[in-house]
Amino acid sequence: MQRRKITNTRVELTELGFGASVIGNLYRVTPAEDAASAVEAAWQAGIRYFDTAPHYGLGLSEARLGAALRHRPRDEYVVSSKAGRLLVPNESPRGVDSEGFVVRDDLRRQWDFSRDGVLRSMEATLERTGLDRLDVVYLHDPDEHWRQAADQAMPALADLRDQGVIGAIGAGMNQSAMLARFLRETAADVVMLAGRYTLLDQSALDDVLPAAHEHGKSVVAVGVFNSGLLAHDRPAEGMKYDYQDAPTHLVTQAQRIAEVCEEHGTSLPAAALTFPFTHPSIINVTLGMRNPEQVMRNVELHRRRVPTGLWDDLRAQGLIRPDAPA
Repeated sequence: MQRRKITNTRVELTELGFGASVIGNLYRVTPAEDAASAVEAAWQAGIRYFDTAPHYGLGLSEARLGAALRHRPRDEYVVSSKAGRLLVPNESPRGVDSEGFVVRDDLRRQWDFSRDGVLRSMEATLERTGLDRLDVVYLHDPDEHWRQAADQAMPALADLRDQGVIGAIGAGMNQSAMLARFLRETAADVVMLAGRYTLLDQSALDDVLPAAHEHGKSVVAVGVFNSGLLAHDRPAEGMKYDYQDAPTHLVTQAQRIAEVCEEHGTSLPAAALTFPFTHPSIINVTLGMRNPEQVMRNVELHRRRVPTGLWDDLRAQGLIRPDAPA
C-alpha cells in the first residue's frame, strides 16, 4: 500500500489507516478475538498506520492494539496515540462507561493539557500498549483548553520530537477552525481532521486546509463517512450523521450524490473514501475497523478507481463546493 510522508518529518503513513476506537468497544462489545483478527487482517492487507487513544475504551483500545502489534517488526509500522485525557481511578463507578464505550468504569477521564499531564499520559500509553515508543502523538479534543494546549502541551510534545522521542506531533478534533490555529500558531506537524472534509461537509476548505497548504503541513482525515450516512450505497432515513440521526435534507443530498456515483460506475462509499485525497494536504484516511470483514471492505473501497469526472459532475450539480479541488 502506498505511503505518504508527514511533511518535514520522517514519519510515513500508509494511505489507509486502522482506527482502533471500535476495538475499544465503541457502542458495543468487540470480542477480543475479533479485535486481534482485525489487526491481523489489516497487516496482511498492507496497512501500517494504526491510531488509538486512552479515551477509547478507557485504555482497552491501546492494550488490544499493543498486544496485536507487539510481535511485529517495530520499524515497519506507525502508531499514533493521544494526550489530554488522563485515566485516573473512578471514585464513584456505576458499572459501565458513560461516554459510549461498553467497558467497566473503574477508571475515569481527567482533562489535563499541562506539560506534566502530557508526559504522564504518554508514559501510561506506553505501559498499556507495551510498545517502546509512539511515532505520532496528537492532543485529543482540546476544544475548551486552547491556552493550556498551545502554551504547555504542544511545547512539551515539540521538545520530545526534537529529541527524537516522537516522530511527529499534532492535534485531533471534530472542528477545523482550532486545528487551523494549531497549524499556524504552534509546532504541530499534522492534524487529525474528523468529519469536516467529506462529501457532505467541506468546511475545512475555509480554514485548516488552507493553513496546511500555506505552512507546508499535513492532514489526516477521519470520519469520512460522517458516522455512517456515506457508508452505504443507498442512504436512507434513520442513518446517522455526526453521531445523530441524519437530517432529511442531508439524506436527500447523500442520495443525489449516490446517484451521480452510480452514473460514473462507482459507489458512494468508494467516493467518500477517495474524496479527501483530492486535496494535496491530506495524506491519509483512517477508518474504524472492528473485524476482518470490515477491514477487507475498507481495503477494497480504497482500491477502487473513482473516475475524476465524478468530482466535476458533483461540482456542476452543486453537490460539493465549487472550490473543492479535483
